[in-house]
Amino acid sequence: MKMESKILGILGGGQLGRMSALAAARLGITTHIYCPESGCPASLVTPHFTCAEYDDKEALKNFADQVDVISYEFENIPLETVEFLTDLKPVYPGTKLLEVSQDRTREKAFLNEIGIETTRWAPCENPGDISTTLETWQTSKCIIKTARFGYDGKGQIKLDVKDNIPEKWAELNTQHAVIEEIINFDFEVSVVTSRDLMGNIQSYPPVLNDHKNHILSKTTYPAPLSDTLSTQAVEMAETLGAQVNLVGVLTLELFVTKDGRLLANEIAPRTHNSGHWTIDACAVSQFEQHVRAVCGLPVADPAPYQQAEMINLIGDDVKDIPKYLETPGACVHLYGKTESRPSRKMGHVTILKNRS
Repeated sequence: MKMESKILGILGGGQLGRMSALAAARLGITTHIYCPESGCPASLVTPHFTCAEYDDKEALKNFADQVDVISYEFENIPLETVEFLTDLKPVYPGTKLLEVSQDRTREKAFLNEIGIETTRWAPCENPGDISTTLETWQTSKCIIKTARFGYDGKGQIKLDVKDNIPEKWAELNTQHAVIEEIINFDFEVSVVTSRDLMGNIQSYPPVLNDHKNHILSKTTYPAPLSDTLSTQAVEMAETLGAQVNLVGVLTLELFVTKDGRLLANEIAPRTHNSGHWTIDACAVSQFEQHVRAVCGLPVADPAPYQQAEMINLIGDDVKDIPKYLETPGACVHLYGKTESRPSRKMGHVTILKNRS
């Protein structure tokens, strides 16, 4: 019997693309990475690599000619690039999810339209909008975030009515932002959900996220949620997936408030840092699930079998590797980055824990 192998093209060459390529290899699927940066983490684990800019149409066409299906590893791939490629080969997830997640105002409006509650928010295009919103909300503090290209704490500031508002606004260097209410919440959780071409959905249970300097530092499975809230969190993510006709994986970040509500924070139209624990503690990882979905295979029951704690190795945290190599139950993952810098994700460690 002759096995047919698909070639999966991946836009973006970071660690998410790298782990997707490794998952694809387990399924006998070849990957082709497209990224403007030579020596990127994903390029080190794939037989095919195109180093070119995202607006290089000739390079994009050559790339599309060499693959069967295309996906992307992060949401800041230019929408124009994805639209161009969609005319050449199937691209998953589709442009609807990318459009929604690339703009915070559009993202929050869409979530509210499909019945998913968020924190109170308002669009912002100038300092006057901030003053007006604070007065309307009868509050003295808020968070201002750039509508686009913000992640890991970048592109956001906390603002007090006593601050010099025009000066604070200028710090963001944008003309399009969103004002968010500061809420009193207990903790943040996230849900990774997957959906295949046949419309089958499989979700991972909610996990607890801890941050340092606005960057995910630790994820713990399971999250300390009641069965009711856990079910609700999964339903919210699956509703979102169905509404955008998801093919692939997406992640929904949620605040758990002091009064027991779930409020959506952000959408990631891709595999997510908070899902890295699934590589070592589930029968099917988030990366395999994504590859399955976009390549026309059925998504599978994740079947988590172990409690787990995922620790991000950020910057000089990578120096702790010798310790983790001797830690029972520790699964070490390094991303092939040769230079350690502050706030740079160098790898992660998942520590497996026996159920009590």
